[in-house]
Amino acid sequence: MPVMSPDQFGKLAKIVHNDTGIVLSAAKQGLLVARLTKRLRALNIADFAAYCRYLDSDSGLAERQNLLSAITTNVTAFFREEHHFTALARDVLPPLMARARAGGRVRLWSAACSTGEEPYSIAMTVLDAFPEAARHDLLILATDIDPQVVAAAEGGVYTRDAITPIGAPRLRKYFDETTTGFQVKPVISAIMRFGTLNLHQPWPFKGGFDVIFCRNVVIYFDSEMRRSLWQRFADGITPGGTLFIGHSERVDGPAAPHFQISGATQYRRTAAAH
Repeated sequence: MPVMSPDQFGKLAKIVHNDTGIVLSAAKQGLLVARLTKRLRALNIADFAAYCRYLDSDSGLAERQNLLSAITTNVTAFFREEHHFTALARDVLPPLMARARAGGRVRLWSAACSTGEEPYSIAMTVLDAFPEAARHDLLILATDIDPQVVAAAEGGVYTRDAITPIGAPRLRKYFDETTTGFQVKPVISAIMRFGTLNLHQPWPFKGGFDVIFCRNVVIYFDSEMRRSLWQRFADGITPGGTLFIGHSERVDGPAAPHFQISGATQYRRTAAAH
């Protein structure tokens, strides 16, 4: 396995932080070596010194995305932190369904969708309560920084182990068993949109989200990046909208006054954005 010097690790960690806001501590050096060794082999690059030079070259600009994909953690599961989906069904969705039925617009966003388990869990919760959702102006946006996991999410095929938390009734309703696994049905795909998005770069939309899920993401950011993202979410959520975050996260910084705790790691947007 190639050896990575502290200077090389520092350079790679700086690229990752500048591009994504993710902080890589020195304790992550071994993990970075293990994950990037595959990239060196794929590129036929001998060592990390040459890899760093390659990233700085014009031909190496595209490799930065592979670097980000290598370090991104994609821990996810269907209906993970189930209390969020209970709150979504019980408290959040009823007024949104009423608005949609009256001709209004409803938008939900899974802001770090990974391989799709979270946004599809949102979709199943919506469709359980609102089977006719596709006939109204309701959409679920699912984005992630890693195009590889976004492609997997949009493909919507899962193993038997992955679908275990779904339960038999929902599995029959929303998935077809195929030779390659369990494929989401068109009834789900009809209300979904997928895309690659870096949360720290300009967003290709103006906001107006009624629900945002961004769970177990900001724990990887430094305080400045974290507080900046909370503020962008505050600006992007409609008054009365809901933000769901990870179990070890808390909204802090300038955005905090704009949110009111409305459940376990669940916040309500309290006032119009400034």
